[in-house]
Amino acid sequence: MSKTIKIIFKIIKILTIVTGILFVIYFWNLDQKLMAWAYTQVNKIFDRKKADIKF
Repeated sequence: MSKTIKIIFKIIKILTIVTGILFVIYFWNLDQKLMAWAYTQVNKIFDRKKADIKF
């Protein structure tokens, strides 16, 4: 009986930690900030290349 209670508490602890991490990411918009950084990095790479567009 006590082994299952320990497992349940471990699962609750893990779920609480995951929920807290996801809330921090949501609250500070860290996902959008990361995507904005990645977008500028990709644009820096592709802006260096010569573009020869012919229609």
